[in-house]
Amino acid sequence: MPYMEFGCLPTVIGSMPHTDPSEACSQVTHYLKDIPAWPQLPNRSFLENMYVQSSQGFPGVVVKENSIYVDCSQDLDKPLEQLYAAYLENDIDKYPISPEYAAGLHDFLDLKNLSPKAVKGHITGPITWGLTVTDDSRRAILYDDILGDAVARFLRLKAAWQEKRLSQISKNTIIFVDEPYMAAFGSVSMSLTKERVINLLEEVFGGISGVKGVHCCGNTDWSVLLDTSADIISFDAYNYAQSLSLYPAEVKKFLERKGAIAWGIIPNDEESLAKESVASLKDRLEEAMAPFTRKGVRFQQLIKQGLLTPSCGLVSLATKEASARALELLAELSLKIRKRYM
Repeated sequence: MPYMEFGCLPTVIGSMPHTDPSEACSQVTHYLKDIPAWPQLPNRSFLENMYVQSSQGFPGVVVKENSIYVDCSQDLDKPLEQLYAAYLENDIDKYPISPEYAAGLHDFLDLKNLSPKAVKGHITGPITWGLTVTDDSRRAILYDDILGDAVARFLRLKAAWQEKRLSQISKNTIIFVDEPYMAAFGSVSMSLTKERVINLLEEVFGGISGVKGVHCCGNTDWSVLLDTSADIISFDAYNYAQSLSLYPAEVKKFLERKGAIAWGIIPNDEESLAKESVASLKDRLEEAMAPFTRKGVRFQQLIKQGLLTPSCGLVSLATKEASARALELLAELSLKIRKRYM
């Protein structure tokens, strides 16, 4: 996909509070005509939990009641062989995501009359998935020598399958790799080197031929993610605006290579949402951008190479009315910024 100048167009991270996929899709497409994204619906079913949704078909995976783990007591040689064969042959149809695991995705794919500038999808990243899903002795899968490498290859195939399906809606596809666990990078709970993190992410990015983004909604060492080949860095600019501004040189280099920043400026908790307006959020966004302009990044470049999003998924909002309010603020803020600066 060619470089895209987003100009602060709005899109979403993915999760929504709805249980009805068609209601969620119509809310997304109503407010986000330029870059709609398929809605992930964890309130609908445990299968739509972000860890479970990306797990379908992984060797030895067990989902029961409200838990997910990999059963290493069974013989995993054959399923691992099948995974590696699909990986080597780039057989992306081998590991689809079925409607049972992603009702919002399949309803979204069936929509007619969409003519967006781009379409967005999302997948759980290898670090977050591999450190959250454990084996039967409660050890994170990523620390297993054999299964740890299988995780990224598996998610690469999943991302490629999703991108292929979304390209039916628009040839301009964007896939975000969601890595909330990167907020723990460098802490005692995460013994991964920078090189290992980058290699795992690059493996998944290798399956994405369009625009590829990485999303982390907490404080992290952004130099690691800025060092990958990601085209978009997505962060929570509402709660952690300063976190990215600690890396001005890396951000400058990233923007010079035509990278884009997704500013998660719309809060995803009801208390904050109730007190914000388009005007207050515009001030907050400009405040979040100010440290970069002081370090020599042109404001106009931040606008052109920017996207606007909620701070993270909207499933944290209790009602679909609250998510409509968040999307309305998002769409109106984007319009205001574009009218003023584009």
